[in-house]
Amino acid sequence: MTRVRRPSPQTAAVLAALAEAGAEWSHGYDLCRALGLKAGTVYPILMRLAERGQVETRWESDPPRGRPPRHLYRLTVAGAELARTVEAPARAADAASAPRRGRVVPGTACP
Repeated sequence: MTRVRRPSPQTAAVLAALAEAGAEWSHGYDLCRALGLKAGTVYPILMRLAERGQVETRWESDPPRGRPPRHLYRLTVAGAELARTVEAPARAADAASAPRRGRVVPGTACP
């Protein structure tokens, strides 16, 4: 029996960032900066997702002069599906914990 584990918050953040980029390729360094995570966290996540077929990788084909090519990442179809399944429960949890607007509860003060 295969055990299915929920991705860590860091993995979910990487998946969400790659999903937001859509078909565009992302640099690992840019993901680190955008997510506020260290390279020692992001790159192992990217490697694990790539090994599982959820992220595809390639080398930058035309780097700026004086800089070596960088590795690029984007979600595969399977990775995009995983990102959607991880995102849906997070949105539902956010909605459940958000205060309800426009509803008056007797005995409470208005802000």
